[in-house]
Amino acid sequence: MVIQSLAAASAGSSSSSSPSTSTSHLSPPPQDAWSLAYQRLLPRWKSLSQSHLSPIPISISKVNQVDAARLDIEMSAMLKEQLVKVFALMKPGMLFQYEAELDAFLEFLIWRFSIWVDKPTPGIALMNLRYRDERAMEIPGKVRTGLEGPGLTVAQKIWYCVATVGGQYIWTRLQSFSAFRRWGDSEQRSLARQAWLLIQRIEGIYKAAAFGNLLIFLYTGRYRNLVERVLRARLVYGSPNMNRAVSFEYMNRQLVWNEFSEMLLLLLPLLNSSSVRNFLRPFSKEKSSSSAEDDSACPICLASPTIPFLALPCQHRYCYYCLRTRCMAAQSFRCSRCSEPVVAMQRYVEGTSANPKR
Repeated sequence: MVIQSLAAASAGSSSSSSPSTSTSHLSPPPQDAWSLAYQRLLPRWKSLSQSHLSPIPISISKVNQVDAARLDIEMSAMLKEQLVKVFALMKPGMLFQYEAELDAFLEFLIWRFSIWVDKPTPGIALMNLRYRDERAMEIPGKVRTGLEGPGLTVAQKIWYCVATVGGQYIWTRLQSFSAFRRWGDSEQRSLARQAWLLIQRIEGIYKAAAFGNLLIFLYTGRYRNLVERVLRARLVYGSPNMNRAVSFEYMNRQLVWNEFSEMLLLLLPLLNSSSVRNFLRPFSKEKSSSSAEDDSACPICLASPTIPFLALPCQHRYCYYCLRTRCMAAQSFRCSRCSEPVVAMQRYVEGTSANPKR
C-alpha cells in the first residue's frame, strides 16, 4: 500500500513538473520526491502500525508493594527514635504530649523530599517502584506496559499529603480529645454522645472500606490503600532491570554475635567465679593502687564478719556462712586472698582456739 502510494506520488510529481511534455516521453522525477512522499505518508503509517497494538498486561508484585509500605513505616520509626534522643535530657514526658505532631512532621518531611519532587519514598525506591498517574491509561496508545506513563500531578501530590499527613493527624487528635473528654460516657450531654457515636461509625465504615480494598488489591494487585485508589496513583516498576545487590554483612555480623552469646551462656555456668576472680585479682587496678589490704573484712562479702571463722591452713578470716557455703559448693575451694586450698575451718576467738570443723 505504501509502495503504491509512493509510486503514485512520484508519478503525480513528475506529471506536474513537466506538463508540456508528450505522453510518450516522461521526464524523471525530482531527487527529493521520495523523501517528500515518505514524510507525507509517515503519520499514516504510524497510525496504522499502532492501531493493531494492544496494551501489554504487566502485573506488579504485591509483595513488593506491601514491603515498600512496611519499609516506609520502619524509616519513619527510625527518624522518630533519633529525634527523641535529641530531647532525652529535657523534661520527661514532654514529647509524649506532642507525639501526634511529631509523627505528622516526620511524615511531612518524607513526603516533601520524595513524592513532592517526583521521587519515590525510601521503601518504594528499595522495591524498584514508583507512583504513576493511572488516568494516563485511559489515553489509548500512550501506555502499553507497566514502565511507561507520567508521574503524579501537582494536585495528586497535594491531596496525597492532605490525606496521609493531615488526615491522619486530625483523626488521631480527634480520637485523643474525645477520649480525654469522655464523650462516650452515658452521663455526658447528648451532643457529645452523638459526636462519639458518629466518630465510631465513621471509623467502622473506613475499616470496612479498607478491608474491601485489601481484598481487591490481593486479587488485582492495584492500589494498596484507599488514598491511592481515590487519587488513581498506582505503583509500577521504576526500571525494567534491577540488579540484586544485597549485602549480607549485617546478617553475618548478627549471626556471629548470636553464636558468641550462645557460647558464653553455655560456658559461664561451668566456670568457677571465685577462681576467675582470683585469677584476675593481680591485674585489678584497685588492688594494685591500694598498698594495704583490710584483713578484718570477709573477702567474699567484703563486710565485717559477724561470726568470724578462719580458713585453714592460711588463717584468713571469713564469715561463717560465706566460708561454709563455698566449702560445700566446691570440694577444692581455695582461699580468695592467697589461693591456697582450704582443708578446714576454725572458729576465730581472740586469745583462744577451737577445734577444726570440716
